[in-house]
Amino acid sequence: MISHLEAQGLTKMYDGSLALEQVDVRASTRQVTSVVGVNGAGKTTLLRILAGLDTPSEGKIVMDARELGVEELRTHCTMIFQKSVMFSGTVYDNVAYGLRINQSSKQNIQDRVGMALAMVNLNGFEKRKARNLSSGEQQRVAIARALALERAVLLIDEPTANLDPANAIIVEQIIRKSAESRVVLLSTHNLPQARRLSHRIIHLHSGRVVEEQDTASFFANPRDERTRLFISGELQF
Repeated sequence: MISHLEAQGLTKMYDGSLALEQVDVRASTRQVTSVVGVNGAGKTTLLRILAGLDTPSEGKIVMDARELGVEELRTHCTMIFQKSVMFSGTVYDNVAYGLRINQSSKQNIQDRVGMALAMVNLNGFEKRKARNLSSGEQQRVAIARALALERAVLLIDEPTANLDPANAIIVEQIIRKSAESRVVLLSTHNLPQARRLSHRIIHLHSGRVVEEQDTASFFANPRDERTRLFISGELQF
C-alpha cells in the first residue's frame, strides 16, 4: 500500500503563462486531502499532473520516497473529472472498461465490477444504459470505474459540482470510504464540503500554495490573509 504521495517544486507553463509555481503538496493514505481555491487557481492542473495526464515544466512527484515518471504514475493513480463521461453501452461495460484494457480475466472483471458498484450503491444497475442515467448516477458510475482499478491514489476534481444534494451526500460517503485504503486528493471550491470531508486542506491561489493546515486550524486560524479572505467569501480572484 502506498503511504504518501508528494509533489515537490511543481511548476507548469502553458503557452508562456504560469499555471503552477513551485507547488509542494503531500497527501497520505487513510486521509482526505482537499485542494481549495477560486476558479483558475490551478487545482485541476495540479491533479492532472499528479495523475500523469500532464507533464510538469519543473519539479517531481514522489511516492513513498521514490520518484515516479508519467507512465508509472498512470499505473498508481486514477482521476475522476468534474463532468462524467459515459461510454456507449451498459453500466457494467463502463465500469469494466479499464480492466478490459488491462486484460484482466473475466472472473476478475466480474468480481471488481460487482465490488465497485456495491461501493457506490448501484447494485443491480449493471444492464442499464449508462448514458440514460441521471447526472448523479453517472458520477457514481465514474467513481466505480476508478475504484474497480484498485489504484493506490484517487484524484477527484470537483466531485459534486453538478449534483443534486441527495447524490452529493452519497458521493461524499463514497469518498470517505475510499480513503480507508488509499490516498485521496480532491479539488473543490466548496468550503463546507472541504470542512466535512478533509483531514488536511491546501489553499492554492494563482498557482501557488499559500496555506496548508489540518482542517480545524485552516478554518479557525488561517495564517495567510488570502486564506482568511477566501474563507470569508471576500477573495474573488
